[in-house]
Amino acid sequence: MPKMKTDTGAKKRFKVTSTGKITRRKSYRAHLLEKKSSTRTRRLAQDAEVTGGQARQIRRMLGL
Repeated sequence: MPKMKTDTGAKKRFKVTSTGKITRRKSYRAHLLEKKSSTRTRRLAQDAEVTGGQARQIRRMLGL
């Protein structure tokens, strides 16, 4: 059987922590920030954890 290939799009977007959790960036923080409150932009700057079935799918994409 051939080797599994890592999904390069997923590789760029997700990070795996030392404990095995998968983290991602939040959306809505790239541009048009002037109209968003500073509280909202600070909240959007934090990384989010991927959970459940999506985490399983991403693990498969990353070859874990």
